[in-house]
Amino acid sequence: GFYLVATVDDRVVGCLMVTQEWSDWRNGAFWWIQSVYVVQEFRRTGVFRSLYEAVQARAAEENVCGFRLYVERDNVVAQQTYSGLGMNETVYKMFEPSRPGRSVG
Repeated sequence: GFYLVATVDDRVVGCLMVTQEWSDWRNGAFWWIQSVYVVQEFRRTGVFRSLYEAVQARAAEENVCGFRLYVERDNVVAQQTYSGLGMNETVYKMFEPSRPGRSVG
């Protein structure tokens, strides 16, 4: 994967990480957008939009079939941001063990 950072006057004000997952269903790679962070005072100023557009530009040069990201259920502001950029909620739910690394039983 890789990281992108956004700067204003040499100050890092936002970042995100992209990891790749191969989709055998689509014969292409999904890029997972993770670890999104924008400094509080720079939120709602287009920082994430710029980072997302940079990810899209890179993806156009490679075999990327789509983008995905997780968002906390209660983070309504982030969800509004993602929706405003044309992202839609999917039908998938996420499952994980309640105690990672230990078998259940």
